[in-house]
Amino acid sequence: MTRILLIGAVLAAASLAGCATGTQSAGPDTSAAATSSSTNGRDCNADLAESAVGQKANAEVLETYRAQSGAKLARILRPRDVITMEYNPQRLNLRVDEQDMVISVNCS
Repeated sequence: MTRILLIGAVLAAASLAGCATGTQSAGPDTSAAATSSSTNGRDCNADLAESAVGQKANAEVLETYRAQSGAKLARILRPRDVITMEYNPQRLNLRVDEQDMVISVNCS
């Protein structure tokens, strides 16, 4: 019994150590792409894309509001889509309802 608990504790510690190592080594993104895009003013401004709310989302609308917001990337987020959760200040998100009508706009 003690042996099973010891093995479980060792596995748990090893798992947490793996997570901690990735977290400690990760710092601010200082890559050339991130630095140059931030200095070029390519961060997304969702306020400039607010007029998309109420429109039917499609590729043309997405591209129009991507350019208007100053975003480098854009995506349409449908109700049951699986999405990445990492923060990207250069990405415009158009959230839509079941009928593909834009219900909100944000950058992340």
